[in-house]
Amino acid sequence: MTPAPELRVRAFTAEDRADWDAFVAAHPDGTFCHTSGWHEVVAEGLRQRPHYLLARRAGQVEAVLPLAEVKSRLFGHTLVSTPGCVYGGVLASNDEARQRVTEDACALAQGLGVDALELRNQQPVQAGWPTKDQLYVTFRKTITDDDEANLKAIPRKQRAMVRKGINIGLVTERTADIERFYAIYAESVRNLGTPVFPRRYFEVLRRVFDDACELSIVTHGGADIAGVMSFFYRDTVLPYYGGSRPLARSLYGNDFMYWDLMSRAGRRGIAVFDYGRSKRGTGSFSFKKNWGFEAQPLHYQYFLVKGRAVPDVNPSNPKYKYFIAVWKRLPLPIANRIGPALARNLG
Repeated sequence: MTPAPELRVRAFTAEDRADWDAFVAAHPDGTFCHTSGWHEVVAEGLRQRPHYLLARRAGQVEAVLPLAEVKSRLFGHTLVSTPGCVYGGVLASNDEARQRVTEDACALAQGLGVDALELRNQQPVQAGWPTKDQLYVTFRKTITDDDEANLKAIPRKQRAMVRKGINIGLVTERTADIERFYAIYAESVRNLGTPVFPRRYFEVLRRVFDDACELSIVTHGGADIAGVMSFFYRDTVLPYYGGSRPLARSLYGNDFMYWDLMSRAGRRGIAVFDYGRSKRGTGSFSFKKNWGFEAQPLHYQYFLVKGRAVPDVNPSNPKYKYFIAVWKRLPLPIANRIGPALARNLG
């Protein structure tokens, strides 16, 4: 009797790229965040060390796990699936492959001596692992190619704000100018008390995901007031990084920006609008909920190595309250100079 082919788990190489991405694209739980392009983005854009794992049997991919090591004196040492991403964790076609890849990831975490292995699962798949499921949520909703139907699906008060933005005469411009977008985004996150990612990170995102990436800027009277970097994957659009200047609030710039993206995406056949991750109790959480989206908990799960508790690196942690207050008052040039060195380690 011929023995069954052995399942082998090993590190990802460039030669695996096509098979990896085909597996992700075919998997019902595959997301944009699982695609192999993030290996390059993490390495070049965030300058973190990727540790991608895949399982093959008789040449066929049966599981993938994108991972990267984040090491910082300020924020700790973790192995994450995946830095910069909303979603992560193991994608597998069977339980054996899932278990084997997970075991190898745990062994890798122990070998690296990290505080914790973090899997950004959408569902709690690791029984007994500590789970952070009350902090982050995602907002996803189906859309159609009918503008009127999409507009009517938005609650009345929010719909009125969208109409006001339209009537004011706001305009969306698609652009390839990263600097133009980055200027808006950097100012926006500084105003929220958050360090900005390196400009290099957005440049690499744009280059690696060129066919899937869209930069759009909302203008009023020729002035840039808001901008968003979006990605299109399978049947989904993800407005991944968005920001606005203070003037946008009175002009309903954010309301218009996301509506315009939703409208354009629907007309090109996109079926799902993925508003992305937000923390409970924040302004972005309330903003997205006002659009009629239902919050779906994200189940981030942890295998603790050196850490005694799950990592708590987020603005809701009280110990960062003073830092956030100070950061909001920093002159923008200073925030933009020192922020990227901090943000790249936030994961």
